[in-house]
Amino acid sequence: MRFDKLEFERPPDRPNKADAEPRVDKDEKYWAKMADDNRRTGSYESALRFYSRALEVDKTLVPAWVGQVQMLICLHEYPQASMWSQKALEIFPSNGELMSSQAQAECRMGNMKKAYALSDGALRQRGESAYRWQVRGELVIAGKQRNDRYCFDKAQLADKDWLVPLESALIYMHYSNHTMGQQRAQMAVEKSPQAYYPWYVLGLCQTKLGFDSAALTSFNRCVQLCPRHDDALSRIRELETPQWPFSRLWSRLRGR
Repeated sequence: MRFDKLEFERPPDRPNKADAEPRVDKDEKYWAKMADDNRRTGSYESALRFYSRALEVDKTLVPAWVGQVQMLICLHEYPQASMWSQKALEIFPSNGELMSSQAQAECRMGNMKKAYALSDGALRQRGESAYRWQVRGELVIAGKQRNDRYCFDKAQLADKDWLVPLESALIYMHYSNHTMGQQRAQMAVEKSPQAYYPWYVLGLCQTKLGFDSAALTSFNRCVQLCPRHDDALSRIRELETPQWPFSRLWSRLRGR
């Protein structure tokens, strides 16, 4: 498995920004911040490694355990995400965020009964968090039920961070609901217009919906904020290249 020893070693063929830095002692807060910074740019593999670094320093850092599992889910490594959430729950039984992370992984693998049981348990724990409601919203979408909007709205009430609607948009996109994905990505853009990754995600949704002009604006804004964003530059070239209508439709159907 790709990440079976995630906490304890980093494969030599996966270079990391930290490798180019002087080898000085850095605490878990430093690595956790590096993970968060990379997560906010969509650099999920780097974020995953930095969460792992934080846990090497302090294995009691629950947010790093949760973040590690969330990044595995973003990378479509669902069995590994489930495995690491279970390992974390052995240390922190009944933690609501960790239960939610396992629920999300099980949902992505189609184990809906187990996912709902874990989500129910998470929501019964003391306190409230955005992530618990985001995962609940995903279960609602996956089960083709209603009230997903309610769940994601609850998530945003629990945490005003722009990352919440942005990651809610990514959940909608996973289930090919790009209309709702666009709405959540737009919320993220409005909350933090200087963050470039929300503009990129918004552009992806707009492209899927056939709003090419709006998508071009979003991708261009992303590049203005991050001039070397290769994915956005590639999208701009595609949108600016004349295509027959059937070719454009075929590209969307292929999931590009």
